[in-house]
Amino acid sequence: MPSLPDTDKAPDTAKVPRQRHSAPVVSVRDVEHTYGGGRGTESVTALGPVSLEIPAGEFLVLVGPSGCGKSTLLRLIAGFERASSGEVEVFGEQPEPGSQAGIVFQQPRLFPWRTVGDNVGLALKYAGVPRAERAGRTAELLERVGLADTSGRRIWQISGGQQQRVAIARALAGGKRLLLLDEPFAALDALTRERLQEDLRTVSAETGTTSVFVTHSVDEAVFLGTRTVVLSARPGRVALDIPIGLPRTGTGPDELRGLPEYAALRAEIGTAVRDAAR
Repeated sequence: MPSLPDTDKAPDTAKVPRQRHSAPVVSVRDVEHTYGGGRGTESVTALGPVSLEIPAGEFLVLVGPSGCGKSTLLRLIAGFERASSGEVEVFGEQPEPGSQAGIVFQQPRLFPWRTVGDNVGLALKYAGVPRAERAGRTAELLERVGLADTSGRRIWQISGGQQQRVAIARALAGGKRLLLLDEPFAALDALTRERLQEDLRTVSAETGTTSVFVTHSVDEAVFLGTRTVVLSARPGRVALDIPIGLPRTGTGPDELRGLPEYAALRAEIGTAVRDAAR
Protein backbone atom coordinates (compact mmCIF):
# COMPACT_ATOMS: atom_id res chain seq x y z
CA MET A 1 0.00 0.00 0.00
CA PRO A 2 1.52 3.38 -0.96
CA SER A 3 2.55 5.64 1.89
CA LEU A 4 0.74 8.89 2.52
CA PRO A 5 2.63 12.12 1.93
CA ASP A 6 4.31 13.82 4.86
CA THR A 7 1.90 16.66 5.62
CA ASP A 8 4.67 18.69 7.21
CA LYS A 9 6.45 18.71 3.86
CA ALA A 10 3.43 18.94 1.60
CA PRO A 11 3.70 21.95 -0.73
CA ASP A 12 1.46 24.95 -0.45
CA THR A 13 -1.30 24.22 -2.97
CA ALA A 14 -1.55 27.90 -3.81
CA LYS A 15 1.99 27.73 -5.13
CA VAL A 16 1.68 24.46 -7.04
CA PRO A 17 1.58 25.13 -10.81
CA ARG A 18 -1.48 23.95 -12.69
CA GLN A 19 -1.17 20.61 -14.43
CA ARG A 20 -0.86 21.12 -18.15
CA HIS A 21 -3.54 19.80 -20.46
CA SER A 22 -2.55 17.26 -23.10
CA ALA A 23 -1.43 18.64 -26.44
CA PRO A 24 -4.27 19.64 -28.79
CA VAL A 25 -5.21 17.36 -31.66
CA VAL A 26 -5.19 20.33 -34.06
CA SER A 27 -3.20 23.51 -33.65
CA VAL A 28 -3.64 26.45 -36.04
CA ARG A 29 -1.26 29.33 -35.33
CA ASP A 30 -1.46 32.69 -37.12
CA VAL A 31 -2.52 31.02 -40.36
CA GLU A 32 -3.18 33.00 -43.52
CA HIS A 33 -3.90 31.56 -46.95
CA THR A 34 -3.79 33.33 -50.29
CA TYR A 35 -4.83 32.09 -53.73
CA GLY A 36 -3.50 33.35 -57.06
CA GLY A 37 -0.78 35.93 -57.43
CA GLY A 38 0.89 34.18 -60.36
CA ARG A 39 1.39 35.56 -63.82
CA GLY A 40 -1.45 37.89 -64.70
CA THR A 41 -3.59 36.84 -61.73
CA GLU A 42 -4.57 38.89 -58.75
CA SER A 43 -3.90 37.36 -55.34
CA VAL A 44 -6.88 36.83 -53.03
CA THR A 45 -6.45 36.29 -49.31
CA ALA A 46 -9.13 33.75 -48.41
CA LEU A 47 -8.29 33.19 -44.77
CA GLY A 48 -6.64 34.72 -41.79
CA PRO A 49 -4.97 35.34 -39.69
CA VAL A 50 -6.60 32.52 -37.71
CA SER A 51 -5.43 30.80 -34.53
CA LEU A 52 -7.28 27.81 -33.03
CA GLU A 53 -6.57 24.84 -30.82
CA ILE A 54 -8.85 21.80 -30.94
CA PRO A 55 -8.52 19.38 -27.99
CA ALA A 56 -9.20 15.66 -28.13
CA GLY A 57 -12.86 14.68 -28.22
CA GLU A 58 -14.14 18.07 -29.30
CA PHE A 59 -16.74 18.46 -32.05
CA LEU A 60 -15.86 21.83 -33.57
CA VAL A 61 -18.26 23.35 -36.08
CA LEU A 62 -17.06 26.06 -38.49
CA VAL A 63 -19.86 28.30 -39.73
CA GLY A 64 -19.94 31.58 -41.63
CA PRO A 65 -20.94 33.29 -44.89
CA SER A 66 -20.04 31.83 -48.28
CA GLY A 67 -16.43 32.42 -49.25
CA CYS A 68 -15.23 33.04 -45.68
CA GLY A 69 -12.59 30.30 -45.79
CA LYS A 70 -14.32 27.47 -43.88
CA SER A 71 -13.48 24.80 -46.44
CA THR A 72 -10.04 26.32 -46.98
CA LEU A 73 -9.28 25.90 -43.28
CA LEU A 74 -10.52 22.32 -43.41
CA ARG A 75 -8.27 21.56 -46.40
CA LEU A 76 -5.28 23.02 -44.55
CA ILE A 77 -6.02 20.76 -41.57
CA ALA A 78 -6.43 17.79 -43.92
CA GLY A 79 -3.07 18.53 -45.55
CA PHE A 80 -4.50 19.05 -49.04
CA GLU A 81 -2.96 22.52 -49.10
CA ARG A 82 -0.16 24.30 -47.25
CA ALA A 83 -0.82 27.60 -45.50
CA SER A 84 0.68 30.69 -47.13
CA SER A 85 1.91 31.71 -43.68
CA GLY A 86 1.56 30.44 -40.14
CA GLU A 87 1.56 26.86 -38.91
CA VAL A 88 -0.93 23.98 -38.90
CA GLU A 89 -0.19 20.90 -36.84
CA VAL A 90 -2.22 17.70 -36.42
CA PHE A 91 -1.10 15.48 -33.54
CA GLY A 92 2.01 17.64 -33.33
CA GLU A 93 3.03 17.11 -36.96
CA GLN A 94 2.54 18.77 -40.31
CA PRO A 95 -0.69 17.36 -41.78
CA GLU A 96 -0.44 14.87 -44.64
CA PRO A 97 -3.44 13.86 -46.80
CA GLY A 98 -5.08 10.66 -45.60
CA SER A 99 -2.57 9.92 -42.85
CA GLN A 100 -4.07 11.56 -39.77
CA ALA A 101 -7.77 12.14 -40.47
CA GLY A 102 -10.83 10.50 -41.94
CA ILE A 103 -12.58 12.84 -44.39
CA VAL A 104 -16.20 13.14 -45.53
CA PHE A 105 -16.89 15.44 -48.49
CA GLN A 106 -20.05 17.13 -49.77
CA GLN A 107 -20.44 14.23 -52.21
CA PRO A 108 -19.93 10.64 -50.96
CA ARG A 109 -17.24 9.77 -53.57
CA LEU A 110 -17.86 6.04 -53.25
CA PHE A 111 -16.95 3.30 -55.75
CA PRO A 112 -20.28 2.62 -57.54
CA TRP A 113 -19.12 -0.74 -58.95
CA ARG A 114 -18.53 -2.07 -55.42
CA THR A 115 -21.11 -3.04 -52.83
CA VAL A 116 -21.74 -1.00 -49.70
CA GLY A 117 -19.81 -3.55 -47.64
CA ASP A 118 -16.92 -3.62 -50.12
CA ASN A 119 -16.56 0.18 -49.96
CA VAL A 120 -16.15 0.00 -46.19
CA GLY A 121 -14.04 -3.15 -46.40
CA LEU A 122 -11.61 -1.46 -48.77
CA ALA A 123 -11.04 1.31 -46.24
CA LEU A 124 -10.38 -1.33 -43.58
CA LYS A 125 -7.88 -3.01 -45.89
CA TYR A 126 -5.97 0.24 -46.39
CA ALA A 127 -6.07 0.78 -42.62
CA GLY A 128 -4.24 -2.53 -42.16
CA VAL A 129 -7.11 -4.52 -40.64
CA PRO A 130 -6.49 -8.26 -41.19
CA ARG A 131 -8.72 -9.92 -43.79
CA ALA A 132 -10.26 -12.27 -41.22
CA GLU A 133 -11.51 -9.30 -39.18
CA ARG A 134 -12.86 -7.13 -41.98
CA ALA A 135 -16.33 -8.69 -42.36
CA GLY A 136 -17.07 -8.32 -38.66
CA ARG A 137 -15.72 -4.78 -38.54
CA THR A 138 -17.68 -3.83 -41.66
CA ALA A 139 -20.90 -5.11 -40.08
CA GLU A 140 -20.19 -3.15 -36.89
CA LEU A 141 -19.53 0.09 -38.76
CA LEU A 142 -22.60 -0.22 -40.96
CA GLU A 143 -24.76 -0.94 -37.93
CA ARG A 144 -23.30 2.13 -36.19
CA VAL A 145 -24.46 4.39 -39.04
CA GLY A 146 -27.85 2.71 -39.37
CA LEU A 147 -27.13 0.55 -42.45
CA ALA A 148 -27.04 -2.94 -40.97
CA ASP A 149 -29.05 -4.51 -43.81
CA THR A 150 -27.35 -2.89 -46.82
CA SER A 151 -23.91 -4.53 -47.01
CA GLY A 152 -24.66 -6.50 -50.19
CA ARG A 153 -26.29 -3.65 -52.13
CA ARG A 154 -24.61 -1.69 -54.88
CA ILE A 155 -24.08 2.02 -54.32
CA TRP A 156 -26.56 2.94 -57.02
CA GLN A 157 -29.21 0.89 -55.20
CA ILE A 158 -29.24 3.09 -52.09
CA SER A 159 -30.41 6.67 -51.52
CA GLY A 160 -28.24 9.77 -51.31
CA GLY A 161 -28.63 9.90 -47.55
CA GLN A 162 -27.61 6.27 -47.25
CA GLN A 163 -24.59 6.95 -49.44
CA GLN A 164 -23.44 9.65 -47.02
CA ARG A 165 -23.85 7.17 -44.18
CA VAL A 166 -21.54 4.81 -46.07
CA ALA A 167 -19.06 7.67 -46.51
CA ILE A 168 -19.09 8.29 -42.74
CA ALA A 169 -18.65 4.57 -42.03
CA ARG A 170 -15.74 4.47 -44.48
CA ALA A 171 -14.12 7.48 -42.78
CA LEU A 172 -14.50 5.80 -39.38
CA ALA A 173 -13.08 2.54 -40.79
CA GLY A 174 -9.63 4.03 -40.98
CA GLY A 175 -9.46 4.18 -37.19
CA LYS A 176 -8.35 7.80 -37.32
CA ARG A 177 -8.83 9.87 -34.17
CA LEU A 178 -9.76 12.94 -36.23
CA LEU A 179 -12.76 13.27 -38.54
CA LEU A 180 -13.10 16.17 -41.00
CA LEU A 181 -16.49 16.82 -42.61
CA ASP A 182 -17.05 19.41 -45.35
CA GLU A 183 -20.79 20.17 -45.55
CA PRO A 184 -21.63 16.46 -45.89
CA PHE A 185 -25.41 17.00 -45.62
CA ALA A 186 -25.75 20.09 -47.82
CA ALA A 187 -27.27 18.28 -50.82
CA LEU A 188 -29.81 16.26 -48.82
CA ASP A 189 -33.49 16.94 -48.18
CA ALA A 190 -34.42 18.40 -44.80
CA LEU A 191 -35.76 15.19 -43.24
CA THR A 192 -32.77 13.08 -44.30
CA ARG A 193 -30.43 15.81 -43.12
CA GLU A 194 -32.01 15.87 -39.65
CA ARG A 195 -31.79 12.09 -39.35
CA LEU A 196 -28.12 12.10 -40.30
CA GLN A 197 -27.44 14.92 -37.86
CA GLU A 198 -28.93 12.80 -35.08
CA ASP A 199 -26.90 9.76 -36.16
CA LEU A 200 -23.64 11.69 -36.39
CA ARG A 201 -24.23 13.28 -33.00
CA THR A 202 -24.75 9.83 -31.50
CA VAL A 203 -21.66 8.39 -33.20
CA SER A 204 -19.60 11.33 -31.96
CA ALA A 205 -20.76 10.83 -28.38
CA GLU A 206 -20.12 7.07 -28.53
CA THR A 207 -16.68 7.15 -30.13
CA GLY A 208 -15.25 10.37 -28.71
CA THR A 209 -13.67 11.07 -32.09
CA THR A 210 -12.36 14.62 -32.50
CA SER A 211 -14.32 16.24 -35.34
CA VAL A 212 -14.24 19.41 -37.44
CA PHE A 213 -17.47 20.06 -39.34
CA VAL A 214 -18.09 22.79 -41.94
CA THR A 215 -21.63 24.10 -42.48
CA HIS A 216 -23.69 27.13 -43.48
CA SER A 217 -26.49 26.14 -41.08
CA VAL A 218 -26.68 27.83 -37.69
CA ASP A 219 -29.08 25.17 -36.40
CA GLU A 220 -26.67 22.42 -37.49
CA ALA A 221 -23.82 24.22 -35.73
CA VAL A 222 -25.72 24.31 -32.43
CA PHE A 223 -27.13 20.80 -32.71
CA LEU A 224 -23.89 19.03 -33.60
CA GLY A 225 -21.12 20.99 -31.96
CA THR A 226 -19.52 21.00 -28.56
CA ARG A 227 -17.98 24.27 -29.78
CA THR A 228 -18.80 26.61 -32.66
CA VAL A 229 -16.48 29.04 -34.42
CA VAL A 230 -17.96 31.74 -36.66
CA LEU A 231 -15.66 33.04 -39.39
CA SER A 232 -16.00 36.55 -40.77
CA ALA A 233 -16.39 37.44 -44.44
CA ARG A 234 -13.25 37.04 -46.54
CA PRO A 235 -10.55 36.96 -45.42
CA GLY A 236 -12.01 34.65 -42.80
CA ARG A 237 -11.11 35.46 -39.21
CA VAL A 238 -12.57 34.26 -35.94
CA ALA A 239 -15.62 36.43 -35.24
CA LEU A 240 -17.02 34.24 -32.46
CA ASP A 241 -15.67 31.21 -30.59
CA ILE A 242 -18.30 29.78 -28.26
CA PRO A 243 -18.69 26.51 -26.34
CA ILE A 244 -21.97 24.61 -26.79
CA GLY A 245 -22.75 23.33 -23.32
CA LEU A 246 -25.72 21.18 -24.29
CA PRO A 247 -26.18 17.53 -23.20
CA ARG A 248 -24.69 15.04 -25.68
CA THR A 249 -26.63 11.99 -24.50
CA GLY A 250 -29.98 11.24 -22.88
CA THR A 251 -31.86 14.04 -24.64
CA GLY A 252 -33.91 13.54 -27.80
CA PRO A 253 -33.52 15.93 -30.74
CA ASP A 254 -36.92 17.57 -30.27
CA GLU A 255 -36.34 17.98 -26.55
CA LEU A 256 -32.87 19.39 -27.18
CA ARG A 257 -34.10 21.93 -29.70
CA GLY A 258 -36.82 22.95 -27.25
CA LEU A 259 -34.37 23.95 -24.52
CA PRO A 260 -34.09 27.70 -23.77
CA GLU A 261 -30.31 27.33 -23.89
CA TYR A 262 -30.57 25.97 -27.42
CA ALA A 263 -32.62 28.94 -28.56
CA ALA A 264 -30.21 31.38 -26.92
CA LEU A 265 -27.17 29.80 -28.59
CA ARG A 266 -28.92 29.72 -31.93
CA ALA A 267 -29.78 33.40 -31.63
CA GLU A 268 -26.24 34.41 -30.60
CA ILE A 269 -24.54 32.43 -33.36
CA GLY A 270 -27.10 33.54 -35.95
CA THR A 271 -26.46 37.18 -35.08
CA ALA A 272 -22.70 36.64 -35.33
CA VAL A 273 -23.08 35.02 -38.78
CA ARG A 274 -25.25 37.86 -40.06
CA ASP A 275 -22.82 40.46 -38.70
CA ALA A 276 -19.89 38.57 -40.23
CA ALA A 277 -21.51 38.67 -43.66
CA ARG A 278 -21.69 42.51 -43.69
